[in-house]
Amino acid sequence: MQDKDGFIWLDGQWLPWRDAKVHVLTHTLHYGYGCFEGLRAYATPAGPAIFRLDEHLKRLEDSAHILAIEMPFDRAALTEACRQAVARNGLASGYIRPLVFLGAEKIGVDPAGAATHVMVAAWDWGAYLGQSALDNGIRVRVSSYARHHPNVQMCRAKAISMYANSILAVREARRDGYDEALLLDTEGYIAEGSSENLFLVRDGELLQPETTSALDGITRRTVCTLAGELGLPVRSKRITRDELYCADEVFLTGTAAEITPVIEVDRRRIGNGRPGPLTRQLQQAFFACVRGEDARHADWLTLAKNH
Repeated sequence: MQDKDGFIWLDGQWLPWRDAKVHVLTHTLHYGYGCFEGLRAYATPAGPAIFRLDEHLKRLEDSAHILAIEMPFDRAALTEACRQAVARNGLASGYIRPLVFLGAEKIGVDPAGAATHVMVAAWDWGAYLGQSALDNGIRVRVSSYARHHPNVQMCRAKAISMYANSILAVREARRDGYDEALLLDTEGYIAEGSSENLFLVRDGELLQPETTSALDGITRRTVCTLAGELGLPVRSKRITRDELYCADEVFLTGTAAEITPVIEVDRRRIGNGRPGPLTRQLQQAFFACVRGEDARHADWLTLAKNH
């Protein structure tokens, strides 16, 4: 990733991609203390547009607030940085990564005295698990690693340190021949995927786990809105592993994963082993929104602009 043409926004300045560097004693590199966001820009008839930009930046601010990190840039500055990151890098569509991290002013667990830095980068990135995953579905396994208890790691924050847990889970799953991992909470109920929220369909009802130990996903929120418009009731509840096995349909949601059908969990076929009809309806509704084809949700899109 470091050897690319393009530009990265770092602390209010646009740098050539290869020059956007930090010192090896950067506090966040050693202790994982920081937060980030993931956004997508999609090609639309009006040009590249960022999906739900304001909601993502609000969650970034909330994450920093939870971690007691003072944000040195306001939302207007970050909005402009995200828009220009798409335009300056010549992207028709792509992935955007804002990152808040602490500098190299000091070392030690307590970050007091370390400066806060903010970075925004954007690059071309297709389907997270591959186009086949969106079209045909994926196989997942329940991980041996549990998702965080909210008094161990505050789960409303999209914190960098959370993802060591995700890495362990997804590497375990792929080592065992699966595409993705599902994590239970510390009480044994379904929490989420390694970097996605989860939904299941049972008897015409859309169910999702409570988000106590899971990230409050923005694609998750989007699916809840679209489901309501399709007349599909949505309910949050504690979901057991065996409920998941007996679901009619299962799918994962996330900025990277978009809406990815799940066709097998722990070697148990879900439904008929193919992406289900309600999953397909929600996929179609979602992609119509992000591509600027649904005027009802035009406010979810922010056009990138030429620099």
